[in-house]
Amino acid sequence: MGPLTARLLLQRGRPKSDRLGRIRSLDLSGLKLHSEHLDPKLLGRLKQLQELDLSNNQLDTLPANLGLAHLRVLRCANNQLADVSALCQFPQLEELSLEGNPFLTVSDNLKVSFLLPNLRKVNGKDASANCTQVESLNRELTSRVTAHWEKFMEALGPEKETQKAQADFVKSAVRDVRYGPESLSEFTQWRVRMISEELVASAGTRVHVASVPEKPPEAAAAHKPKARLVKRPDDTPLGLSAPKRVRASPAARREGSPGGLDSSQPALKLEPLHFLQCHSKNNSPKDLETQLWACAFEPAPEEGSSGATSQTVATCGGEAVCVIDCQTGIVLHKYKAPGEEFFSVAWTTLTVVTQTGHKKRWNVLAAAGLRGLVRLLHVRAGFCCGAIRAHKKAIATLCFSPTHETHLFTASYDKRIILWDIGVPNHDYEFQASQLLTLDAASIPLRLCPVPSCPDAHLLAGCEGGCCCWDVRLDQPQKRRACEVEFVFSEAPGRRVDGLAFVNEDVVASKGNSPGTICLWSWSQTWGGRGGRSSVAVVVLAWLQWSSTNLAYFSLSTCPDEAMVLCGDEEGNVWLYDVRQLLRQPPAQPAPPQAPTQVLRWPQPWALGQAVSKTMVNMVVADPTFSYLTALTDSNIVAIWRSRPHPGTTDTA
Repeated sequence: MGPLTARLLLQRGRPKSDRLGRIRSLDLSGLKLHSEHLDPKLLGRLKQLQELDLSNNQLDTLPANLGLAHLRVLRCANNQLADVSALCQFPQLEELSLEGNPFLTVSDNLKVSFLLPNLRKVNGKDASANCTQVESLNRELTSRVTAHWEKFMEALGPEKETQKAQADFVKSAVRDVRYGPESLSEFTQWRVRMISEELVASAGTRVHVASVPEKPPEAAAAHKPKARLVKRPDDTPLGLSAPKRVRASPAARREGSPGGLDSSQPALKLEPLHFLQCHSKNNSPKDLETQLWACAFEPAPEEGSSGATSQTVATCGGEAVCVIDCQTGIVLHKYKAPGEEFFSVAWTTLTVVTQTGHKKRWNVLAAAGLRGLVRLLHVRAGFCCGAIRAHKKAIATLCFSPTHETHLFTASYDKRIILWDIGVPNHDYEFQASQLLTLDAASIPLRLCPVPSCPDAHLLAGCEGGCCCWDVRLDQPQKRRACEVEFVFSEAPGRRVDGLAFVNEDVVASKGNSPGTICLWSWSQTWGGRGGRSSVAVVVLAWLQWSSTNLAYFSLSTCPDEAMVLCGDEEGNVWLYDVRQLLRQPPAQPAPPQAPTQVLRWPQPWALGQAVSKTMVNMVVADPTFSYLTALTDSNIVAIWRSRPHPGTTDTA
């Protein structure tokens, strides 16, 4: 498509006229327009234009001086927009569509609400919820920036109030003032800069509060997030109700009480934050039957930020995948696939190149389940980029390679594990996946773990028939391979292993091979003593005491940076094990199972109703720094806890 012409505008404008100044509605969708094609001089002649459709083009930005002061409806869906700042030139805008712009984020949604005070609908939905959130964030940010200004000027002294000092204040405010969840940091830093510059301009005497339109109380109430069931009040005492329902030894302790593993460590302080019901069929609050199966924390947002934590977690169950901000309890995104039942989710971070040559890092979420399809979701843009027909039977679990961001393992009820290269999406954000390996299993694979010390060489899997290992080196000629080694547990050879995770690069935690316990064993010692055998006994380091239930499929997880092992049970409890001491000095075997560090009871004091008072925790996962803990149940409840700082530490949340 070449530059726009007056003739084209007259052809596609309404009402039909021979003068551009009389056109009120203009459809420029599907013309493959680039940003440079939007000529401000030409479009500025549309003095009466109220509705403009720019959907399905290739725009990466909007010119800042289009001169459409009376525009009320703007459609920009399915473009490549990466910034919304130019929308401030449309102060009368009431309806806006930005769906299908992969590089726009949650922060951009809030920027839109701030910049456009008359906005009523965004992407076809009422904008009042975003407006309310922007008002709240703006009040708190204004207060914090003002306090930072007072401290800054007090330390500076009146004789040094120079232009350079004022510029230094803006930089320090952007660097030091923090508030809200990580997922909104782009918006909050943007607002902090604006507030700081306004303070400097007014010499600290006045700060403008965002002019976000107020909604009637009943309208605001109607658009509060419906997912949240209960939020623990700040003044509610933290504790666990007695008596304990788990069959644990007396050494197992409640929060704050002594005993258990590594008693030299201070007790964890876990505060229940949110209990969400966001996977309900037809959004019904009466749905207490949808089972939730898997969750995974989003990777840190910045490349190279090793050890950085994310407050965003993806959960799956029923026909829905939800992406939740743990701090606020807000469901940021929700993807539904009617007829599907999702069993597993996994994140990866890809580097993509836009048509303009810019490199972008964005997170992709893979979700799979009953139908054997892997859906690749661009969650921030809110759409499915592609689907891989991976297996003819249901997919039990999936995971990405820790060393190759495009390599994805899928494990199915067809007793096969397949390694895929999902590739990097093209300019239309379409994936072209290719199959690299097929691994045959003797029984259904339930959990997958690339071996941390050699992730390109070996894959470990917990299966219905035990624990197996495959050679996954891609430089080998065979593209279909059988299990290389079966790991045997002396307590119960050939028994189901339904929990499997590495605690560090060497130590494996596995569950299911022995009732009522979790086994810690050494990968290096076990592999080193293998010889050429296809079956080898694991070298046990320790046993951890767990529920004596006969029920299966309670998935355990680990937090390697904090040396924690986590697992739910059939009575709604979360078992926590701090295994640092065991890793430093494993007990001589045989030794009795070690009691858990803590057992979190399902929080009866914040009643969720008797219908869900006795629930099973299918999975529990912590973020890399153990700041947040998310548990999933068989009764359609997502529970989120926050780790409180120990005495003597500072809470920076």
